[in-house]
Amino acid sequence: MPPKAWHCLTPVWQGGEEIVQRGLPHTQLSPIWQLFLLGDGSPTRHVYLLTGEPTEVDVIDMSEIGMDLDGAPDQIQVVPGPRLRRQVWVRTASGQRLYYAVSWWEASQVSQHLQNRALPIWDSLTHLRKELYRDIQGIHYGHSAALEAGFNQKGAFWGRHYLFWHHGQPLTLIYEVFSPYLTKYLGPMQLD
Repeated sequence: MPPKAWHCLTPVWQGGEEIVQRGLPHTQLSPIWQLFLLGDGSPTRHVYLLTGEPTEVDVIDMSEIGMDLDGAPDQIQVVPGPRLRRQVWVRTASGQRLYYAVSWWEASQVSQHLQNRALPIWDSLTHLRKELYRDIQGIHYGHSAALEAGFNQKGAFWGRHYLFWHHGQPLTLIYEVFSPYLTKYLGPMQLD
């Protein structure tokens, strides 16, 4: 049994690749939030541009999970095993938590890609000049008491999961959940 659980949303609603490609009605998710969640850019870079503050991570878990599917999205099956699970809070330098992220890696390869595990994934891979393709697989809207406590914000929360591909091979599966605090920069999550 893998150590320490990760913070998965209890879904109110979720959609797969077709929804990701098509987008959502603006009454469900505003255009700006759709660009943020469904676009293939780096959320680490985006939150830095939004807040004007350097982005840092607090690593809260690095666990070897072997071949366990770990309750992760189905796409975990394409990440070779045995696997390692990494959980972080992504925050501003001043301490405001902006999103939670969990990623699953081939355990034998993680040190090659995350040479400094205290850096955000995007920063690590950018320093190594890795060419990547972010393949967004799903979007989620739901609740989590642990994330409410961690963000110090009431839910429900929006999240997504995606694969990073490198040279045609799956590098990691990432699941992210965003704090409603970001409405300060992105505006309301839904339009009337």
